[in-house]
Amino acid sequence: MKKTNAMRILDSNKIDYKVREYKYDDESFSGEYVANMLGEDPASVFKTLVTESGDGNIFVFLVSVKDELDLKKAAAASKVKSLSMLKSKDLLKTCGYLHGACSPIGMKNKFKTYIDDIVEGQNLIHISGGKRGYQIELKSSDLIELEDISVVDISKN
Repeated sequence: MKKTNAMRILDSNKIDYKVREYKYDDESFSGEYVANMLGEDPASVFKTLVTESGDGNIFVFLVSVKDELDLKKAAAASKVKSLSMLKSKDLLKTCGYLHGACSPIGMKNKFKTYIDDIVEGQNLIHISGGKRGYQIELKSSDLIELEDISVVDISKN
């Protein structure tokens, strides 16, 4: 397996993690699909969502694959009027990742990042490994500290 940028960053910061591989299927791909393929609780598998404010600033949000991002809560957390999802075609040039492989670790630029407060009390979580078919399992506290992530309520209830 060739290491991704996210894995190299974890290695260089001496953070313990485990790579979990799954069969990527473009047709049935979703966060729930990934959780099912890994045999994990969907509450512990997080998707990385990239948004853009009206003035062009980029914000990154992590929510469990069982939840949806509440754009109003996300905008309030990032102190902007409104947010919209970044178009899939803009992910690679903005973040350096393709849709279905967007990791909060190792993006092209450092963006303010938030994770839903469902993460509280969860020791191990799963995030994209930076390549389709790869997930990284790591301590939530390690991810939050490494990427300076704010823990907030950002999912639809």
